Amino acid sequence: MPGMEMVFIYGPVASGKLTIARELGRLTGFSVFHNHLIVDAVASVFPFGTEPFVRLRERMWLEMMHEAAVAARSLVFTFAPEPSVAAGFPRRALDVVKAAGGRTRFVRLSVPVAEQEKRLVAPSRAEFGKLRSLDLLRELREQFAASERAMPEPHVAIDTCALAPADAARAIIKALALPLASTK
Repeated sequence: MPGMEMVFIYGPVASGKLTIARELGRLTGFSVFHNHLIVDAVASVFPFGTEPFVRLRERMWLEMMHEAAVAARSLVFTFAPEPSVAAGFPRRALDVVKAAGGRTRFVRLSVPVAEQEKRLVAPSRAEFGKLRSLDLLRELREQFAASERAMPEPHVAIDTCALAPADAARAIIKALALPLASTK
């Protein structure tokens, strides 16, 4: 196993990325690097989607990944593909980790539209600046889908309606042969 593993979890809004990432982190001991930590930090200074926002957000994501790889600190990164992210970001993330001796594997989550819309308004989504507007989701749905189609092929794909978060995390561990925290 390389010095650092990055599990890059991506999927549509309200597909359960952070919930599953937290469970995966608990089981493996990997750090959870939730994309909104950076999104919210940058958005506190620059409006979402502006050139400085897009540039700084990516720079901070990649810098954190680089430093984690250099320090051999495995992590779970959550990501919602959307149009304000510069084309090719997943490849750049993979390259940054690989250059520092780590390995990135992609996990795609999916959720049926009806369930996504139900989850969108959950109070837990207020913890970060997550999308909570049903009208905006419906307006942007095709743009989000196009961004997701541009993602790399996943090593694992999970329907989050078919598996509870703990079961999804265990399925990821099994499919990627990740170590459990107690066996490290």
